[in-house]
Amino acid sequence: MTLSEGFHAEVEVRWSDMDVFQHINHARMVTLLEEARIPWLFEDDRPTVTLRDGAVIADLHVRYRGQLRHSDSPLDVLMWVEKVRAVDFTINYEVRPKGVDVSVAPSIIASTQIAAFDIDTQRLRRITDVERAYLESWQRV
Repeated sequence: MTLSEGFHAEVEVRWSDMDVFQHINHARMVTLLEEARIPWLFEDDRPTVTLRDGAVIADLHVRYRGQLRHSDSPLDVLMWVEKVRAVDFTINYEVRPKGVDVSVAPSIIASTQIAAFDIDTQRLRRITDVERAYLESWQRV
């Protein structure tokens, strides 16, 4: 996978993520998306990217095109940056069961708008040049 295609994360589905209908509960899917993006954007091995110091979710959309169950674990979550603006950026997601090729339509399509945030002042802040360069490197070409 090249940078321009996106970042893949495998996310384990817990038994407690299932609902009474034996598919992943909506609220739990939002948590699984979060678990996929944290290693990509907020891990400590990227000291020049400060998003881990403050960012908030501004908007979230999840569309279900197929069911996902516990047996589909670990889920393959493909993520890329759709756009970068002055204080925020949008991530797109495609979620597939384990072992399913990216040429197959995803079971879930989602997006999150994330805003850079200054925790000390409790205000939005501008995305730095270093953050912008990192985020833009994950845009699809």
